[in-house]
Amino acid sequence: PESVYSLVKHLEEQLAIELVRWHPELSITALRFSNVMDPEDYAEFPSYDVDARLRKWNLWGYIDARDGAQAIRRALEWDTTGFDRFIIAAADTVMSRPNDELVAEVFPGVPLKRELGVNDTLLSIDKARRILGYAPQHSWRDEV
Repeated sequence: PESVYSLVKHLEEQLAIELVRWHPELSITALRFSNVMDPEDYAEFPSYDVDARLRKWNLWGYIDARDGAQAIRRALEWDTTGFDRFIIAAADTVMSRPNDELVAEVFPGVPLKRELGVNDTLLSIDKARRILGYAPQHSWRDEV
């Protein structure tokens, strides 16, 4: 953890792990939301391209609040016990600039483990898609 906020989130998840160890019948699902945005926020997104470093803190990720609600509904409907965690983000980034350009500029020399889509999210939402059926529907690109 790099901040008090992230430390608290980590500790909450550790607590959840212990709770389900003590009570295996419990179901606790942690949704790790990216930066939650409303459509009214999207007008500002093009200005982010000026300095990629300002939004690198979450790999240029975001989540439309409506898709966040979808993830919550799907997690509540998921019939399981135990603890699990999911990253919840939009399918794209907040940036107009292509990912390979952003990564080369902000993280020079860092090897890539997979091919990057032009503006695909750099946050792994594959697990949420696969297990919860999460399917982000909203992009700032459709609103601006």
